Amino acid sequence: MTSSPAPRPGVRTGDPDGDTGPVPIVGDRPFPPPPAARPEIADADLPTTDAPVAPAAGRAGRNLGAAIVVGLSLGAVIVASLLIWRQAFLGVLGAAVLVGVIELTRALRAGGFQAPLVPLLVGAVAMLALAWSRGPTGLVTGFLATALAVVFWRLADGPAGYLRDASAGVLVALYVPLLAGFAALLLAPDDGSARVFAFIATVVCSDVGGYAAGVLFGKHPMAPSISPKKSWEGMAGSVAACMGMATLIITLWLDGPWWAGLIFGAAIAVSATLGDLAESLIKRDLGIKDMGHLLPGHGGLMDRLDSLLPSAAVAYLLLAVLVPA
Repeated sequence: MTSSPAPRPGVRTGDPDGDTGPVPIVGDRPFPPPPAARPEIADADLPTTDAPVAPAAGRAGRNLGAAIVVGLSLGAVIVASLLIWRQAFLGVLGAAVLVGVIELTRALRAGGFQAPLVPLLVGAVAMLALAWSRGPTGLVTGFLATALAVVFWRLADGPAGYLRDASAGVLVALYVPLLAGFAALLLAPDDGSARVFAFIATVVCSDVGGYAAGVLFGKHPMAPSISPKKSWEGMAGSVAACMGMATLIITLWLDGPWWAGLIFGAAIAVSATLGDLAESLIKRDLGIKDMGHLLPGHGGLMDRLDSLLPSAAVAYLLLAVLVPA
């Protein structure tokens, strides 16, 4: 029987997520190994941040039944808030943003990044409120104030890892509440419910169209090192579905020209796909599969917001030009 070798100074064996390899220590926190030192692993081999992943069902790796039920439930809440009292959508949006901020900060901890959570949560609420009440200027002001609060809040924990943690906090503020603030800007005009519905329905069509086309026809990977299941055939399905849905909504509900729907749909398909790939890149770098396990069949809420967040900004800018309020 041999005894285990003593750990080297500055190295901790094992980490909070159960890995057995050595984890370098920077200050009093573990620091993640560089990407080159990480093995190439498939999505199915990646752990979630806080719970085991249920066995995937279907060719695209989802529990399709659970995903459909959860998706329809979320859609019903959003549509009801828009049709009954559009200000209620701000509450739905705010709850989603707070959960997204928490999930992303927890995921970043898996990579050794300690983003300050309190100023991010307060700043997220402030950004949405300012976007609704003060428009784009209020949203930008809220973001800048949140970024400053993150930088100053982190000072209390000392110099070790300061730049890493403060940068992670600013990234969270930009990625989640700032981009989500554009959805509040979409809601502000008198026809805001229709604008938000056009944005969300088109993003949903990107996901559904890409999933269906990818499962049925997918043969040519789009970005195999980031998201092996995404294909160019799936991208074509996303574009077609988005253009069809956007054209219907813009012509019938927003009284815009048909060609505006084609431009809007194609742009949203691209932004939704890039948003999905960007989150996949973050998760692959952190070595996790999902941001959480809140939504059965989907993962965490951030795994649903990934396509919506950048698309909110694109939708606001395009609709302001193509279909002015």
